[in-house]
Amino acid sequence: MARVLVVGAGLTGSLCAALLRRQTSGPLYLAVWDKAEDSGGRMTTASSPHNPQCTADLGAQYITCTPHYAKTHQSFYDELLAHGILRPLTSPIEGMVMKEGDCNFVASQGISSIIKHYLKESGAKVYFRHCVTQINLRNDKWEVSKQTGSPEPFDLIVLTMPVPQILQLQGDITNLISECQRQQLEAVSYSARYALGLFYEAGTKIDVPWAGLYITSNPCIRFISIDNKKRNIESSEIGPSLVIHTTVPFGVTYLEHSIEDVQELIFQQLENILPGLPQPIATKCQKWRHSQVTNAAANCPGQMTLHRKPFLVCGGDGFTQSNFDGCITSALCVLEALKDYV
Repeated sequence: MARVLVVGAGLTGSLCAALLRRQTSGPLYLAVWDKAEDSGGRMTTASSPHNPQCTADLGAQYITCTPHYAKTHQSFYDELLAHGILRPLTSPIEGMVMKEGDCNFVASQGISSIIKHYLKESGAKVYFRHCVTQINLRNDKWEVSKQTGSPEPFDLIVLTMPVPQILQLQGDITNLISECQRQQLEAVSYSARYALGLFYEAGTKIDVPWAGLYITSNPCIRFISIDNKKRNIESSEIGPSLVIHTTVPFGVTYLEHSIEDVQELIFQQLENILPGLPQPIATKCQKWRHSQVTNAAANCPGQMTLHRKPFLVCGGDGFTQSNFDGCITSALCVLEALKDYV
């Protein structure tokens, strides 16, 4: 039985796992490892510690589908719409730039429900707090080491974490990346930002006419979402949640500051935009060191194959672009590269 490891439980990783399962006829041991405590990657949904039904999307807010991808990725959209995971975005988002023919979708159960769907479809064994440190070649297999526990053998590896994390891996993998590939990988760049989730108790009123608001005039805050309103799931039993995304310049400037200091700065600016906001009962501040790809790997659309026997391939938005369709494109390219090896 082939042992396959997917590193990263974000959109590309979870979709690679689901597509691998669908395309493989024989028996397959499929594992997904992620260093975080839950799945989602940059499509993560946080829950209030007081009520798990009160949630906030700290990464991607909604999905924009262009006419091109509505055709080429139609089966993916149809599947998620049929399962009720996606639904059209109908709530007002002030300042949103709409292009002709674009469609916007929200995930009513939180954006991470997309990833959870694909992981369930994959039937993979999913392990959290598994941070890969080394990848070595041993007897025509990969030996994968993590921060804790024993190394494990695999026949095939798909790496879907941000590119800088691939470059930090130790072991034989460092010698398997060619000079040309290393230059391509080192040229991949990302923006950085913070996201702050605020959770309120049931019955709290946030009286504004919008569900989301883009801001162009603030040095700190770029976007605010009232998440339950954005998803059309307002309820008297579940408190509202608010998400604040910072600007990229703010994220870059305060990247190495403490979360507490950053949170305080965001609150000060929020008071200027929404004076008199009620006090939240819980907060969650998320640092996105690798928020969105600003420069993707050149000349390797969708994936980069580092080794053929045994197979080792990299995928993710670092090889396409940072959106839903970019991750689907990468997953399809990874699957195409693997098809002779599974």
